[in-house]
Amino acid sequence: MTASTDSITVENFTTLWDYSNPGATEERFRELLPAASADQRYHIELLTQIARTYGLRREFHQAHTLLDEAETLLNAYSPEESRRPRMRYLLERGRAWNSSGKPELARPLFLDAWEIGKKGGEDRLAIDAAHMMGIIEPSEEALRWNHEALEFTERSSDESARLWLGSLYNNIGVTYLEAEEYDKALEYYRKGLNWHIERNSPERPMNIARWCVARAQRSCGQVEEALAEQRELEKLADEKGEKSGYTYEEIAECLLALNRLEEAVPYFAMAYEELTKDDYLVKNEPDRLHRLKELGEVSH
Repeated sequence: MTASTDSITVENFTTLWDYSNPGATEERFRELLPAASADQRYHIELLTQIARTYGLRREFHQAHTLLDEAETLLNAYSPEESRRPRMRYLLERGRAWNSSGKPELARPLFLDAWEIGKKGGEDRLAIDAAHMMGIIEPSEEALRWNHEALEFTERSSDESARLWLGSLYNNIGVTYLEAEEYDKALEYYRKGLNWHIERNSPERPMNIARWCVARAQRSCGQVEEALAEQRELEKLADEKGEKSGYTYEEIAECLLALNRLEEAVPYFAMAYEELTKDDYLVKNEPDRLHRLKELGEVSH
């Protein structure tokens, strides 16, 4: 759920974000543009976030066009006068480059944003920059960046910056999982889940955190516990009429690990059906999808 545009200011306009629906988010941000005309720096910030909605839709030309406009407007201000809009510009230009497969162009932008934020007291955006460095760098360097971002966040007195903790625990867990350091992955995934429990987070992020813990449990050999948790997540999704290819995939993998192949086959098939709708997986993980198809005995 997102906030209404009533009482939205330059300080809280990002509460309008719905990352699962960038088109609707764009509309909300565009509704704010007339009111932002009196504050050029606010206008620049809005442009960067509208650009991000295009990036999420992989419409990179439109994203860069808006970022070009933001960059031109920024030239009217000194770096000291425009710290936050400048950081947002750097972050979104970097994200657009990275998402379009050009991390080498994104890296210096994220580094600039990190340095500006650390020195200028923009903790929340500085952490965003460090977390993006953790995404674009190879695993060992990514881990260093994620730990640096985590330490910076834990030291911050800015409560809005500390909202990054859940994401950072998750990112570190992902990095350890990819490095096959499963015990450490489980440790950080558990920290993330506990953080969500303490904050009484909404159902979706809470369930993602639960899924991550179960995923690491499977790799740690705690397969029965992982299967039970994924079954529970499947039940919660079914009650809302939703399907999750990632949950089906994990149930299938758990059943396979328990030598229950006959039960696993339909779950592999359901996972294949759902995950082939994910453009990222289709483009970047064809072998994974092929495996699901083979194990699910999908004929088409």
